[in-house]
Amino acid sequence: MPLKRGFLWGGALAANQCEGAWNEGGRGLANADVLPYGSDRIPVIDGRLAMLEPDQSHYYPAQQAIDFYHHYREDIALFGEMGFKALRLSIAWSRIFPNGDDAEPNEEGLAFYDDVFRVCRERGIEPVVTLNHYDIPMHLVTAYGGWRSRTVLDCFMRFAETVLARYASQVKYWLTFNEINVMTSACFMGAGVIFQEGEDRYAAIHTAVHHVLVASARAVGLCHKLVPGGQIGCMLNAGIYYPATCNPLDVQAAQGENRKHYMFTDVQVRGYYPCYVLKEYERRGFEIPWAEDDREVLAQNLVDFVSFSYYSTRVVEAEAEGQYDSNLLRSAPNPYLKTEPWGRFIDPLGLRITMNDIYDRYQKPLFIVENGLGAPDEPDENGYVEDDYRIEYLREHIQAMKEAVDEDGVDLMGYTCWGPIDLVSVATGQMKKRYGFIYVDLDDEGRGTRRRTKKKSFEWYRHVIETNGEEL
Repeated sequence: MPLKRGFLWGGALAANQCEGAWNEGGRGLANADVLPYGSDRIPVIDGRLAMLEPDQSHYYPAQQAIDFYHHYREDIALFGEMGFKALRLSIAWSRIFPNGDDAEPNEEGLAFYDDVFRVCRERGIEPVVTLNHYDIPMHLVTAYGGWRSRTVLDCFMRFAETVLARYASQVKYWLTFNEINVMTSACFMGAGVIFQEGEDRYAAIHTAVHHVLVASARAVGLCHKLVPGGQIGCMLNAGIYYPATCNPLDVQAAQGENRKHYMFTDVQVRGYYPCYVLKEYERRGFEIPWAEDDREVLAQNLVDFVSFSYYSTRVVEAEAEGQYDSNLLRSAPNPYLKTEPWGRFIDPLGLRITMNDIYDRYQKPLFIVENGLGAPDEPDENGYVEDDYRIEYLREHIQAMKEAVDEDGVDLMGYTCWGPIDLVSVATGQMKKRYGFIYVDLDDEGRGTRRRTKKKSFEWYRHVIETNGEEL
């Protein structure tokens, strides 16, 4: 079989999109709790609009989400029924350190994840844990300015050391920062950065970038020290950029756009800033805020594997900005591809191309930790959804993934699709943008019973896992 034994089939979640219980169990206010539903969401996400605390005029979907906090045993049981080998999830920073700079961790929060991981293991599911998934305590935003501050790096290291030591015997696979490359466009969501009037935005966010890259490297070192046999990877929002035409200007523009994203993994895999980034910083007049041992930290703590999300490829046309897609990244049109309901291209072959591009670049094991189709499912009176469109999408992408392994020789650890149960969309804040094999009765305004029901794709994915991807 093309996929090795022990291939990590499963699904992926994020604390800020599924847990809810934002003010329970000693948890503090986080940036996700002030991302509103509606027209203000994107300006808040990208740092143009300051929203430091919830108000009465907005609905904040992450505050309750699908209430995984109270339903995790039921949800993990359903994942186990599908035969999951792995469940990717994240630890909410403010559930462990409510303010981010607290003297002691919150034991109630630590105990919650103890039980989540225990329930996973009882079902034969390997937890794959992201240390930071679009998540920062709001106190670190208001007191220090988010990741533009070196103090936040130090606070994060206390958090990382705490959870790596606590769960060393329960969690073998770790990721550092989710979709790290998105922080330069989703500046508040990804880095807790809210821009001040007249501030040099490029300098502010790239200062944050450096601090996050150093934090990632330090977390790698801590994992190797604290977790016996542990493996830790970086995580990229992937999807190669195609040139709009064979015009050399378009080709060069696509190369530049790909580099903007690969620069993050270049540092995490190779241990130093690539020359093209240093030259850009020089042109921009930006100086990396090096601390005394940063260079050594980056060089000595390289990731074990490269994980990534894949939803779509994108297109670059020279001297044209394109439109934002629902991954908060820009793309020009692609007349050769169909689109999903929120406008992203459906490009299974693009997954194979992207896998080869990343593997050729790094020669490290790869791990697909997000891939899926968001669609406005219509359940019947029993909550059942006949989602053949999702099955078709996943079948085509898994087939492309298998071909990258079997025909191209890509070393692939696993595939955890996003998200195995309906949850809040990070970009739009909607519930109707549904990805799951499990339907959750909840609408965009937070109305519903949160009852869980299986979709048609539930049984399909169970069979895919059972046959190790041989029968799609």
